[in-house]
Amino acid sequence: MKEALELTVTGVVQGVGFRPFIYRLATKHGLCGYVQNVGGSAVTAVVEGSRSSIEAFGRSIEPEKPVAAYIESIEMRPLEPKGYGSFSILESDASANSPSMIPADIAVCNDCLGEVLDPHSRFHLYPFNSCAVCGPRYSVIKATPYDRPNTSMEPFKLCKDCRHEYEDPGDVRRFHVQGISCPACGPRVWLEDRRGRGVDGVDPIEEVGRLLSQGKIVAIKGLGGFHVSASASDDSVVERLRERKRRPSKPFAVMALDMEAIRMLGAASPAQRKLLDSPEKPIVLVNARKDTPLSPRIAPGLRQVGLFLPYTPLHHLILRQFRDHFAIMTSGNPPGEPMCINERDAKEKLSPFVDFFLLHNRRIVNRVDDSVVRTTDGRPTLLRRGRGYAPRWINLPARLLSPSVCFGAMLQSAGAVGFGDKAVLTQYIGDTDEYFTSLELERYIRLLLKNYGIRPQDSTTVCDLHPNYPSTAMAERWSERFHSPLRRVQHHWAHLASVAAEHQIEGEVLGIAVDGTGFGDDGNIWGGEVMRFSTKGYRRLGHLQYQSLPGGDLASTYPARMLASVLSRFLSDSEIAKLFSSRDLLRGLPYGRQELEIVLQQARAPGIATSSLGRVLDAASAFLGVSFMRSYEGEPAIRLEASSRRGDPPLRPRILKGEIDILDTTSLFDQLLELGSSHDVGLLAYAVQHSLGLGLASMALSRSRRSDAMLAVSGGAAVNTYIMEGIREGAQGRLRVLTNSKAPPGDGGIALGQCALADSGN
Repeated sequence: MKEALELTVTGVVQGVGFRPFIYRLATKHGLCGYVQNVGGSAVTAVVEGSRSSIEAFGRSIEPEKPVAAYIESIEMRPLEPKGYGSFSILESDASANSPSMIPADIAVCNDCLGEVLDPHSRFHLYPFNSCAVCGPRYSVIKATPYDRPNTSMEPFKLCKDCRHEYEDPGDVRRFHVQGISCPACGPRVWLEDRRGRGVDGVDPIEEVGRLLSQGKIVAIKGLGGFHVSASASDDSVVERLRERKRRPSKPFAVMALDMEAIRMLGAASPAQRKLLDSPEKPIVLVNARKDTPLSPRIAPGLRQVGLFLPYTPLHHLILRQFRDHFAIMTSGNPPGEPMCINERDAKEKLSPFVDFFLLHNRRIVNRVDDSVVRTTDGRPTLLRRGRGYAPRWINLPARLLSPSVCFGAMLQSAGAVGFGDKAVLTQYIGDTDEYFTSLELERYIRLLLKNYGIRPQDSTTVCDLHPNYPSTAMAERWSERFHSPLRRVQHHWAHLASVAAEHQIEGEVLGIAVDGTGFGDDGNIWGGEVMRFSTKGYRRLGHLQYQSLPGGDLASTYPARMLASVLSRFLSDSEIAKLFSSRDLLRGLPYGRQELEIVLQQARAPGIATSSLGRVLDAASAFLGVSFMRSYEGEPAIRLEASSRRGDPPLRPRILKGEIDILDTTSLFDQLLELGSSHDVGLLAYAVQHSLGLGLASMALSRSRRSDAMLAVSGGAAVNTYIMEGIREGAQGRLRVLTNSKAPPGDGGIALGQCALADSGN
């Protein structure tokens, strides 16, 4: 007797060969019916046959699913059989809406790359080869469901050979796969100079390899945007790129042909090698080898370099042609603006600092920056969540009362949409204080709302508490336009809530939030906080000692300003002037002694204060002569960590007990002065960071209850290995330290916390 069953599968099930998989599985078990994509990126299947065949079919889905698929849930509903005579793949149903994940871009697989390198394959040297388990997904999607007409592959009509593979159920890699193409029917590449004149009579990819070998700088249209590529071994080329791009010291990412080239450049740990060769292929921060052929100008003042492997055949073919087999591949954008994704913008904005353009005619629909990962205290940590990871959703520990639209923070930020028990973060957006970047934030929030069928007027709008963040102003306009209730969420509460959300925690938790800037309830700038929190609220239990911010934002740009402010707590102006002169610290102030006098006046005057851990690290970086200017976000702290050397820390944190405990950061600098030159810079740098982590954890532990078992840690400084070592030591094994792994601990993860707190009412 025949039975029938309807299955709705959610997860990553569109764009990964899932419908062809269901087709093959159903026919294998002798079932009839159909499978189709539905709006919201889910898949629905109806199967008819004997009960035993249907049960065997159902048991096989999870263990035999495609490599790139991820199944979140399978809902089953019995039906009355309709007497289907065969099994088929139907056209997608955009009217149905069952929320599921939009597929992320997937790095080229070994099978496709093998075809590209095989002289006997029809895909030989084809830079856009892909199959069911790899290739562009999110970057080419115009709308869901994920069908070819809804992607930028729509203009490329399948040739006879590709059509045959597309219609062949026996072709596991290409049957009904939407993004396939070949040299006869797919996109093509060409080369132009900076004036837009075509470079004819040459193989474009071979010529790019030759141009890079000659020291030229080339803009390359890639998967989710443009790269700017240049030699990573030639000091003069790297310096020229820095001058043209007005990027004095921010590190450049380097793409290497294969793991052999990676080993030549850096000493990657097993965990880092696994990340490098994962389907996401992120940029991974790896310790540079002492004998590395990389120019020291790639990552000035740092031990680590950002390395990654080619994730498209195009990148692989370019590096094969370049003599070094590794090259700079940095985002193609003017300073502060989003990465270019189309030829018009690229030619207008990149021509001042590139010599040539390698272009192709597949449209990039959605901008997706390369993801960046580092290991902190041995654990992988996302610094930038983009290609390969976004826009996967993250499960929340509780269902939201209504959908939410979350605008994140300001720097290195992302937005999010929440619904049910899901939070879907946009890809990395950037600094929303830049006009074009702020437009990107709204664009990708709208894309998520459209995909998941959510109306803004039915949602709660969530923003940061800071009144001057551009993202806050955007949220206020959004709330007013759609008559949506507005929730303002304190910055560090959102940081900590993002950890609780990732770890599925609903109750109260102890937390430590460590970063550079977050608007506090008292109007000061917070950034080194111990809290007890839940989705219902939070209580501040302790924090770093308040320090003056002389000159406001100038104090974070010039770390010597922050140092002068801290020293003013226990030294006279003349003593500080003598110290600055003897230690050559005046070079950290553009106007020297005169500026120091003004800074000290500002430091001693009433004004906004900060408990920011980032500003303490800035001051220590200046005191130790490590960094005197922030040319990119977090530079002084990053260089301080890079200069550190483990040892027995000669500094001891001092905690002032009270209703709210205070970690005395002034005393750390008093101790540094007493030590004088008896210890080297590396050990003192380590000691400052370790002591701060130890002190914060000690405050948390002293306020813990018998029921406390976990300590959530988040914020931009939670990526610092030495701070995290101090926190784990301070927790004494009595509190399990939890950190972010699915979202960045920095401001790129704030929107996740905002989603989790959207119903808080605060």
